[in-house]
Amino acid sequence: MVNAMNNNSAEIDDLAGRVAGVVLLPGQDGYAEECAMYNPAVANNPAVVVGAAGPADVQAALAFAKAHDLAVAIMNTGHTSAVADDRTLLITTRRMDEVVIDPSARRARVGAGVRWQQVVDAAAPHGLAPLNGSSPLVGVVGYTLGGGLSATMGRKFGWSSDHVTALDVVTADGTLRHADAETEPELFWALRGSKSNLGVVTAIEFELFPVTRLYGGVLIFPGDQAEAVLRAYADLTAQAPDELTTSIAFMRLPDVPVFPEPLRGTFTVHVRVSFLGSADDANTLLKPLRAAAPVVIDTVADMPYTDFAAIYSDPESPAPFAESTLSLPPLTPDLVTALIEAIGPQADVPANIIELRHLGGALHDTPANAGAAGLREAEFVLWVVTVGVPEQTAPAVHWMGELFTGLKPWALEGKHLNFIGQEDLGPEAVRAAYPAQTYDRLARAKAAYDPTNVFHLNHNIVPSVTDAEGR
Repeated sequence: MVNAMNNNSAEIDDLAGRVAGVVLLPGQDGYAEECAMYNPAVANNPAVVVGAAGPADVQAALAFAKAHDLAVAIMNTGHTSAVADDRTLLITTRRMDEVVIDPSARRARVGAGVRWQQVVDAAAPHGLAPLNGSSPLVGVVGYTLGGGLSATMGRKFGWSSDHVTALDVVTADGTLRHADAETEPELFWALRGSKSNLGVVTAIEFELFPVTRLYGGVLIFPGDQAEAVLRAYADLTAQAPDELTTSIAFMRLPDVPVFPEPLRGTFTVHVRVSFLGSADDANTLLKPLRAAAPVVIDTVADMPYTDFAAIYSDPESPAPFAESTLSLPPLTPDLVTALIEAIGPQADVPANIIELRHLGGALHDTPANAGAAGLREAEFVLWVVTVGVPEQTAPAVHWMGELFTGLKPWALEGKHLNFIGQEDLGPEAVRAAYPAQTYDRLARAKAAYDPTNVFHLNHNIVPSVTDAEGR
């Protein structure tokens, strides 16, 4: 197909003439950079890539793909992997980078290529903040279409997708649609949980919150104290107020430059803390945890919201990895015991990061304007990550399956869409990521807006006009 595209130079030139952004073929300057993802372990070599500067470019790209029988993949900022082979046209949206803040309405409208730090910085002068994730580099659109689990304010305000007020999207037929609660309400519901299944989102509007500061940071403990720390963390989360959003991570980090020097080649336990309240109240909540084991590093302190990235210190540089996820209930003593046996200091664990993110609070609510995403019953998201190319991570991927099998007695329905890795993208795995009724409704929306499954290089939802009972 690469040769076929090169042989159709006149048609490529015509496409380039109709696109305000860029059109690139394999081997051309800028192609590799345009296709680069945060996870280089995922192959990405499309026949042609269109760097769209606006909705019209997306429409031109979709028309070209249809005329040449090409599959279509979408990539915003590259943190969600887009698997594009040489029968694929890749649409990148990073050039749509406008950020507009409406302080009186407490809303932001951003383009599809905007990253969270841009929004945080634009909103801060107005005393406002968004429901962003842990990394400043993650794209707003991909994160939000997967639900959006805020690492700073999720338990207080809920899923980011539930606070979206409008989206602009180019659907498979090339139509630019505006979706909100009154206009295209079913599309509006389905977009917020279907990732890229229903079209190419070019802009998104969402609510902001009157938050300027956090009391946050990280507590790092020695790995040999994992059980004491996890049991204290279980007690903390059992009575945590909604203002407290936390996670605990078991970190077995390889000695590679993507990780900070003090932690390379070590096993440590990290408790990430974000609190919307006073230092005194936070320290009262954290006192039993700090007393549970020696604290190696304690950075929990008052901070401006713009410094939120210091809580997780997510790697900025791309690195190959594999990931998978599971939903869990509260950390009862028997579940804590099972986790320590599986991932504690005495366990043989090939994975590098095993994290439990605390849900509950407003994340359990289903507001009237809720979208299709969101784990409303689970209390924790378990996220497992291992670093390396596929040949290196294969043992860890196998081990993840064994871990999840061992935790099956506690596993709950549904998965957090943004933590689903390439290993979990089969049809049955995607179906299992949703409650049955939600998946059936999404499949009907898919049939309405993408009946031929143009957008299938993703967490694919197969178009269907029937529900689970065949109706």
